[in-house]
Amino acid sequence: MNKIGLIAGAGNLPLEFAKNVSLSKRPLEIFAIKRITDKSIQQYGKTHWLNFGEAQKLIDLMKDKEVKDVVMLGKIEHYSLIFSLHKLDRRAREFFNSLKDRRAKTILEAVLKELEKEGFNPIDPTPYLKSLLMPKGLLNSIEPDESLLEDAKFGIEIAKRVADLDIGQTVIVKNKIVVAVEGLEGTDKCIIRGGELAGEGIVICKVARRNQDMRYDVPVIGLNTLKSIKKVKGKLLAVESEKLFLLDREEFIKTADRYKISVVGM
Repeated sequence: MNKIGLIAGAGNLPLEFAKNVSLSKRPLEIFAIKRITDKSIQQYGKTHWLNFGEAQKLIDLMKDKEVKDVVMLGKIEHYSLIFSLHKLDRRAREFFNSLKDRRAKTILEAVLKELEKEGFNPIDPTPYLKSLLMPKGLLNSIEPDESLLEDAKFGIEIAKRVADLDIGQTVIVKNKIVVAVEGLEGTDKCIIRGGELAGEGIVICKVARRNQDMRYDVPVIGLNTLKSIKKVKGKLLAVESEKLFLLDREEFIKTADRYKISVVGM
């Protein structure tokens, strides 16, 4: 059984993956980023800490540890990456300078090709994360009314087009009007912006790209998503089922009920 190398960014998703791999007894090496990756990941396997942008060191380490299969999980803010190019090593700078543009999809697909060129095999992490996939239908006990569901259907279709253009994965809708589209700022700030523009009662629609490659940039929702919706008195979170990861499911459902937010997989 090939050893997995986990390149871990921020958030709970890398932790869930590392925990499940460790339970499966499959060999695991973790490559974490200082000041970004949660330190508690160390409990799940041998962890190597790197500075942000040390691409050559990462590749050399993975080869030294005889890693074959590679998984990339966790958040590294797109804007942090784009505006921190001065922190990259020579290998990473040359990589970025070779790109046709710096959209997330362009960057991540090129990273996969670079890893393959070095002899690694980027794999889909979903077999270890199936329990986190968002189910279809109403997730919690807050039933949305018909007008909110109509907004959700409208918004999901718009969001898919936006995601395909690699602009963002989230669209904010109210009364079948697109209020805000996620850009570089990320989902949570997009929600706040949408609420400030349209007031309470917004519908948040989040999707994956059509033909989403599950090896990278799979959308995630979690407690922070709900906190942002509550701040602006949003009513419904509509997400694409079976294509997004839902973190902290039990606590998420309890919190959504407490905040009176409907959560629907579509």
